[in-house]
Order: sequence, then C-alpha cells, then structure tokens
Amino acid sequence: MADFLSRRDIDFLLHEWLDVTALTKRDHFAEHSRDTFDAVLDLSADIAAKLFAPHNKKGDQTQPVVRSDGSVVLIDEIKEALDAFSAAGLMAGPFDEAIGGMQLPTVVSQAALAFARAANPSTTAYAFLTMGNANLLAEYGSQEQIDTWVRPMLEGRYFGTMCLSEPEAGSSLADITTRAVRTPDGTYRVTGTKMWITGGDHELTENIVHLVLAKAPGGGPGVKGISLFIVPKFLPDGTRNDVALVSLNHKMGNHATTNALLNFGDGTHPVAGGEGAVGYLVGEEHKGLAYMFHMMNEARMAVGLQASATGYAGYLASLEYAKQRTQGRPVGNKDASVRPVPLIEHADVKRMLLAQKSYVEGGLALGLYCANLVDEARTGADGERDSAHLLLEVLTPIAKSWPSQWCLEANSLAIQVHGGYGYTTEFDVEQYYRDNRLNAIHEGTHGIHGLDLLGRKVVMQDGAGLALLVARIGETIDRAAATDYAATQAGALRRAVQRLQEVTAILWSADELATTLANASVYLEAVGHVVVAWLWLEQLLVVSDNQGSFYDGKRAAAQYFFTYELPKVGPQFDLLASLDRVTVEARPDWF
Repeated sequence: MADFLSRRDIDFLLHEWLDVTALTKRDHFAEHSRDTFDAVLDLSADIAAKLFAPHNKKGDQTQPVVRSDGSVVLIDEIKEALDAFSAAGLMAGPFDEAIGGMQLPTVVSQAALAFARAANPSTTAYAFLTMGNANLLAEYGSQEQIDTWVRPMLEGRYFGTMCLSEPEAGSSLADITTRAVRTPDGTYRVTGTKMWITGGDHELTENIVHLVLAKAPGGGPGVKGISLFIVPKFLPDGTRNDVALVSLNHKMGNHATTNALLNFGDGTHPVAGGEGAVGYLVGEEHKGLAYMFHMMNEARMAVGLQASATGYAGYLASLEYAKQRTQGRPVGNKDASVRPVPLIEHADVKRMLLAQKSYVEGGLALGLYCANLVDEARTGADGERDSAHLLLEVLTPIAKSWPSQWCLEANSLAIQVHGGYGYTTEFDVEQYYRDNRLNAIHEGTHGIHGLDLLGRKVVMQDGAGLALLVARIGETIDRAAATDYAATQAGALRRAVQRLQEVTAILWSADELATTLANASVYLEAVGHVVVAWLWLEQLLVVSDNQGSFYDGKRAAAQYFFTYELPKVGPQFDLLASLDRVTVEARPDWF
C-alpha cells in the first residue's frame, strides 16, 4: 500500500522553510527542541500507520447504527485508535502544561495531526473537534470549567462537539431558535434542535461535551442575542442530561464519523428541577458567537488541512499505481512487440500527477503557514503578534476553501490516473474523493467564505489586512527577482498581485454592495491561486540550487503551478473588473 503522507515534505516545510526550531528560543516553547518535534512526528506517523489507516476502508463500509436503546455502535478499531492517540499525549499537544498539555507549537501539532488526517479522516474528526472544543474553553471558560471539562478532553476521557446549525437555519446563525433560560442556581435550561453535529453521539468516551449556541432573553435580535453554553451528555454527578439523539445522518463520505440530529430538552432524559437540558454559560451572555468563532476559525483551518491531507493520500496512491501499472507504448512507437510502459511514462499522466502534487503540497504549505501564524500571534513580539493575527484573519477563508476545492480536484485526478479501477471500491481513491467532497461544505461553503474574504477581510481596518498580505508577497517577490532561477515566476506573481489590488479597488467602487459581492466566490478562487503561487515561490526559494529528486520534484511542481494554474486568474480578474451583474439580475422564474 502506498504511503498516505510524505514525511520528507513535512520535514521540508517545517524545518527548511518555516524553521520551526527557532520557536524554541521563546520562553513558551523553551523546553522543546528539534528532537522533541521529530519524536512527536515519528509517533504520530507510527500511530496513524498502525491504528488509523488499517480500518479506514472498514469504517467506510460499516457505518454507525443506533441500537434500540439509543446507543450508537461503531467498529471497535475507532476507539482503539483514538485511545492510543490520547494516551500518546497527542490530543493535548498544543495546550499549556498548566492544564495537562505538551505546550507544542500549533504548527508542529497540526503537522503531526496531518498523518492521522491522511490515514483516516473519519476517525480523526472525533479528535480534532475535541481539540477545538477544549481550545475554546481554555481561552474563554472559567477555571472550574477548565478543570471539569477541558482536562478530561485532553486525557481522551471526554470528547467534544460544536452545535451551531439547525434544520431550518443552516448557516444563517441569526435565525437559530434554540433557547436558554437562566435558573436560580445559575445554570441554564436549554431547549432546541441542532443538525449536522459531527461526533454528536457515540460510546467512545465517558462523556460528550457539546458547545451549544442558543439565545438567552434580553439579547436583542439576530446574532446579538446568541450565547454559548456547555451542555454535556452527562452532568458532573453522572446524571444523564436531557440531550437526545434523534437520528444519524448518512453522508456520502466520512461514514465512520457519527453525524447527528440532536434534541436538547425534549423530555427524553428529563433532569430534576425544571424543563430542558442543563447548560453552563461560557463567558458572558450574548457574546456566544464571538467565542464560538475561536473554535470556528480553528475548525476552518483544520478543514483545509484535512482537505490537503486527503488529497495528499490520493496523490500518493495514484503515484504508486502509475509506477506499477503498465499500459500503452511511447508516442510514435507502433511496434506491438515492444512491452507496455508504466503509466507514469506518459505525458498526460505526468500532467495529472504534477497537478495533484502542486495542489496538495501547496495546500499543505498554506495550512502549516497559517498554523505558524497562530504561534506568532500567541508568542511573538508585540508588533509581530498583531501582524500575525491580522494576516491570519485574511488568510483563514482561503486556507479553508482553496484546499477544499483544489485538493478535491486532486482526488478526482487520482481516480482518472487509475482509469476504470479508480471507480471501484477495491481501490482507495474513490473513497478519498467521497470523503474530501464534504470539506467544501464543512465550516461554510465557498460562497460564505468568498463573502467573508471580499466583504470583510480585505477591507477590514481600512484595508490593512490586504495591504499586509500584499506586502508579505512583495517581500518574497523581491527576493525571488534577484535570483537566476525564480525571477520569471517572481515577475508573473508581481503582475498577478498588481491586478488583484486593481480589481479589489474596482469592486469596491461599485455603487451597490450587491454588485461588489456578486462574484465573491470567483474572487476567493482567484486570490487563493495568487496566495498559493506565493507559497510555491517561497518553496522555490528554499529549494534554491539543492540537488536530488525531492528538490527536482519541488521545482517541477512550482513550474507547473506558475505555467498551468496562475494564468487562470487573468480571466477571473477580468470578469470581476467588468462588474457583471447576471448573477444578481437573474430571476427565479428563468431557471
């Protein structure tokens, strides 16, 4: 079986490009070294290979079921893998030592988690949601809440979820109807229904810590009334809370991850003292959405990294297949007696492999760059922290959506490389595609993130975020322009960045907001390609004149991206500059 992630590429990105060992000079990471970072990566890769990868297909083919007593049945291997993950301390990796963590840099923790993501996204989902849940509570929860809920999550005894969407509200959180009413003892009683809750119910752990958005009285309309509550499956004294599994949703991929419709406070498991599920307020009333964005933004980066990892697994599977499978003969050779050559000898197959390589390695670089910004925003010097936070704000919608689009395309190409076999369940690539297709929906659609990028992020603080991104790219361009091996790519990227600035100004000069935002998804895609081209140029500078197959492969992937992909943004920017309104003016009865 092919490897599912390149450790050599991880080492290149972490050590040759991002120089993560330099973080150990900071007090927060002073107890770590290159050796401890590599040990965590080795351990993660080993657990992923031995305990996550082997049941990926079995989990896909054996979906969760609900027993008559309401309990959920999963294959045993899922718990075995997650127990080992937690026991190794990987759940606690980036958390402070004071609450039981390893105090690893986020970038190292995310690189380590990438092995599990590539090996088995369904099983990994339980872990990464728990880590996001715990991270939010570590930031905004009280000390009692940290001791009661976060510590058991970091130990792997409890898992966590995020409960935002509802059957009728979907992504429109202003329209949620879940309610929370304060009781005399200071707790709240929560009633409502939540949909699409990943990890919403299971028997993997002692407890499930749901973070629930609900509206408390007095908060005003829309999102202003939203508060955030801890609503556990079991209360601290062991009493079953009034959280009921209504049904499991069965998605096209990630079959082994439970996805639930949950009722809170419907009387299925009544708790003495009033009606509703018992909830504990996080922070202050009516500030819940701001708190939840801490987890949502972390989850958005996680979704992008998951998309990159799944695309990477498909790429390596198709690469191995192309090397082994023989078919056809060299172009121009009509001699039937000549033995067929491996698929990888054909130019079009190499094109598909180069495309995959440029997408998945570019997506992984983007995700780890953003993870590194998290560390900068937390532990850098004062001015550096502000800049890192601002740049991360701008990049987050791209880090979520670009890999979800283009690493899915990598999975599509992996199927194509396999030919007819790629469509069969005997080969892994069809499952990779199904699993990865979900990431375009997880944590917001491309449309939502396009509106976020164009409507908020590039104009925030009077355009300071976009100006910072342009400046960072410009620094890379200037360094590359001074070389004899990256000057051409630097020139192409400089022109693309100039066009990006011009088009952004044109879009915001429109008289109507609907016109400005009409094609925000196209804007997101174009800017995403510019950003990934930047990160390929960064990698090309690191490669420099280093010799060997690994570096030659990096050069080829960078050349592919600049030759085949970056030019796509030209027509996209032209369309955006035209301020076309067909999507605004089209009437429902035309369809």
